[in-house]
Amino acid sequence: MLNKKADMSSQQGGIQPSKKKIIYSIKPRLRSYLKKYGREVPLPITYDDLIHFKYARPLMDKDGSETAWEQVSYDMREWEFLKDGLVKCYAMLKTEGDFSFSDNLNVERIDFCSFGNSQPFRIRIVNIFNGNYDHFYIKKADANRVYGLELEHLLSSARVTFLTSDQTLVEEHIAGIPGDIFIRDYLHKPETNLVRLLKTFVKFNESCYVRLLGDMRAYNFVVNITPDIEGTQYSIRAIDFDQQTYEGRMRLYLPQFAKENFPMVQDVLKLLDAESIKQYQVEERSRLVYRIATERYRMKELMDVMLLDEISTSEKIEQLKFELAEHWQNIGFLKAKTMGMILKIHMKQMLMPNLNMVLKVVQRKKFS
Repeated sequence: MLNKKADMSSQQGGIQPSKKKIIYSIKPRLRSYLKKYGREVPLPITYDDLIHFKYARPLMDKDGSETAWEQVSYDMREWEFLKDGLVKCYAMLKTEGDFSFSDNLNVERIDFCSFGNSQPFRIRIVNIFNGNYDHFYIKKADANRVYGLELEHLLSSARVTFLTSDQTLVEEHIAGIPGDIFIRDYLHKPETNLVRLLKTFVKFNESCYVRLLGDMRAYNFVVNITPDIEGTQYSIRAIDFDQQTYEGRMRLYLPQFAKENFPMVQDVLKLLDAESIKQYQVEERSRLVYRIATERYRMKELMDVMLLDEISTSEKIEQLKFELAEHWQNIGFLKAKTMGMILKIHMKQMLMPNLNMVLKVVQRKKFS
């Protein structure tokens, strides 16, 4: 989608997702899938246990400015119960329920963000012997987010660990430099290899569009910088999955149209030629095809559940299927009745040429 003819005025104007997303509960079919793959487990702490805090104060960043988070406090009686349960939750995420290391860990801080759709709690866990810390999150379990996390786990190059219990979601921290901070502080540093970074952004843009993951404004993804043999490599990872196949506007699934990402898009259009952009898009679609082939049985099970699930409004479903039908000149979209059906048709539309090429390669290897 990203190319030299991009409408720059629409880039600068940007697009905005729904101001308040509807929370869709986890239905029985999705819960059965989660149980089968070890995601749905009894948890020692629920979201409702955390919501009854007594006091909150703004959390400041290292420069003394207020952040979107508040540090919350509890009664001492509640605190002991919460601390024990949160350490166990962390152990379930990291060591599959091995609590033998629990005595080494302590809860240093609990932060709350009322800004996000899932109104998350961020838990800071610290090793009492060496001071090393880590974070994880407890959120309201939203079906869109669960589908987004599971698709990320199946289709990305990295794995994602999360657990659900009734309407509570426990999610690991995805490390990296927040995209908005990266754009502000790192994008145009002399040591930044812009071409390599922009190649990664083109691939990220393509991946989000293929799987219909929306609202990838800069603060909803992170950038990782990895020193390499010669130079530096970059990777971009989504950290917010609330808008998985939820919105009605097609452009909301393309990070290139978010005004917060405009500095990166502007650099893409300056530094990458059309053929290179096309090459990186094909590379990303090929990677997705290989991931789907590897996880084909689990992927089919997830899509079979998603096809019948209610995860958006009828108005948004109608808008998206008509926009995609017009864009691809494919009336097959018009038959879709759910977001899951739209996603299935869209992935076939975008990935089938690459899948056919992969199958030809496999056949050649088989008979060579």
